Amino acid sequence: MDITIVGAGYVGLVTGACFADFGFKVFCVDKNSTKVNMLKKGIIPIYEPNLDHLIKKGIKAESLVFGTDLSEFIKNSSVVIIAVGTPVSLNDGHADLSYVYGAVKEIAKKITRYTVIVTKSTVPVGTSRKIAEIIKEVKHNLIEGEHFSVASNPEFLREGSAINDFMRPDRIVIGTNNEKAKIVLQHLYRPLFLKKTPIIFTNIETAELIKYASNSFLALKISFINQMADLCEKTGCDVQELAQGMGLDKRIGSKFLNVGPGYGGSCFPKDTLALSQSAHQAGVSCSLVDAVIDYNSQRKIEMAQRIIRVLNGNIVNKTVAILGITFKPNTDDLRDAPSLTIISELLKHGINVRIFDPLYNANSKSLGLENSIHERFSEVVWGKSPYDAAKKADCLVILTEWNEFRALNLKKILSLMKKSHRKKPIFMDFRNIYKLHEMNDFDYHSLGRCVERERDLEQQEEHHKKDDFRISEF
Repeated sequence: MDITIVGAGYVGLVTGACFADFGFKVFCVDKNSTKVNMLKKGIIPIYEPNLDHLIKKGIKAESLVFGTDLSEFIKNSSVVIIAVGTPVSLNDGHADLSYVYGAVKEIAKKITRYTVIVTKSTVPVGTSRKIAEIIKEVKHNLIEGEHFSVASNPEFLREGSAINDFMRPDRIVIGTNNEKAKIVLQHLYRPLFLKKTPIIFTNIETAELIKYASNSFLALKISFINQMADLCEKTGCDVQELAQGMGLDKRIGSKFLNVGPGYGGSCFPKDTLALSQSAHQAGVSCSLVDAVIDYNSQRKIEMAQRIIRVLNGNIVNKTVAILGITFKPNTDDLRDAPSLTIISELLKHGINVRIFDPLYNANSKSLGLENSIHERFSEVVWGKSPYDAAKKADCLVILTEWNEFRALNLKKILSLMKKSHRKKPIFMDFRNIYKLHEMNDFDYHSLGRCVERERDLEQQEEHHKKDDFRISEF
């Protein structure tokens, strides 16, 4: 079975590369000829672990083909997957579906055989119904169910682990009201039957809502644990122990209970806004999601204000080193990253900023957003390493938990940071990577961890070690 994917962005590339690896013939179409020419040469415009390997493998096996002409590919395809962007409209917060509808109109003109048109782009409830209407408007002789069917197949790919998520998913969600389309899509996902992946068949509207509801719920979990971190700091509790105690409850689960400076990326901010707008448009209260959106925006500003407060408001000629600017590790995605708000706030207050990120550094060459981010923060200094960024800094802040930051040479960091005869250098760990006893040489700040509580725990641990030593003597 041949597959055409419209859109060679993040979702389209991962989906195409993985289906090609399963043995299907995949045609990936994009209007951006520069991008297509790069992909034909195996040059990947985004960063995702192992994606470049899969794409080069598919190109070599001729199971993955890139092009700009939709009509060249669609005539042989049983399935056409729409994987174009659905950004939030700046006017009203609704998902901008212009790229989706534009793709649909082109697809409708090229249909010559029964085709299942699948929306993998994240779209509001009712979009797939609208797609069917557009197809019939563009080509009046097309009959739904006979010449084409529309299905919703939302993606649940986590940036940084998207290949594994596609190959070993928690579930496959397919929304369709047509039995013929159901059979075609069962065949499409047949390779995953061997791994006993649950496949949920539902109506189109439910499938569309599952994606928005899932992402909004995860955003709520993140915001909840961040609020609990604030409470822990005031009450002598430890947010990591709290998260562990909560997460062991199978009804809650441990994932997405990691404290941090707020959520970002291409999905959560966009999808929570779109769900809120869809609910309000339907006349339904979505106050929980609305509160999450507002809180997360304030959270990012509060993180910048924490840094300023720790500097005691004396910010003249102060320098802050930022480690990590992507919204999470193992991705180059900067969309709605907390770092963008935090750095902007620091610069607004006249603070000097030095930055190191494993991808967005002085040596990165192939990242599409590199030039724009360097232009946006033209006044910052971009370090070549964490240690280069730490030079002469009054305060160092970890924003992204890249592996490169998990075992820093703290003595070297200390030697590089600005010295004061009265104060220790400030180390702000917004991902709670380090333990208190490792940070005695710094004025160390983390999230949701009470200093006195940590000292008590460390003393207890030392006593246990001594007791174990005494017992071993007998």
